Amino acid sequence: MKNLVLLFVALTVAFSSKAQTMKEYKGGHVFTISLPDYMIRTVGLNDVASIQYKSDDKDVAGFVIYDTKEELALAEVTFASVREFYDGFIADFLTDQENRQVSEPVSQTKAGINFIEADATYYDKELETEIYYHVGVVETKKSFYKVLAWSAADKKDQFKADFQKILYSLKD
Repeated sequence: MKNLVLLFVALTVAFSSKAQTMKEYKGGHVFTISLPDYMIRTVGLNDVASIQYKSDDKDVAGFVIYDTKEELALAEVTFASVREFYDGFIADFLTDQENRQVSEPVSQTKAGINFIEADATYYDKELETEIYYHVGVVETKKSFYKVLAWSAADKKDQFKADFQKILYSLKD
């Protein structure tokens, strides 16, 4: 019996001295975005959005979805440019909606961050009104973002400048 105990102790010491090395990984992704005072954070607009915002009084809302370049690379997905990312997204955006129209995208770079924005509208049968989307795509060194905000189409002129300020405030 003593021999079995000694054998067990010897094996335990031998195996524990060959412990696995560990590598640390960081989770999550931090970015900042500014919202007008009349908007508040919310939930329930989009299940994959990292931040969602709205104003019930003004009947506007929006959200941000991001894809880190590291995670895209792990999935063996690459984009040569922000335009390629935008084209892939917009090709499927609202395609099942009646009277879908998308403007030509406008691109610019600010402080090393690439932005593309476009306007999209469609007719919502359930609401019986035309809906306006401000569609923004952002490329930083770390990630690609989709920044979407919407209102009734007849309020586009009232809110577009605010939607643009939200888009161009994004940083990581």
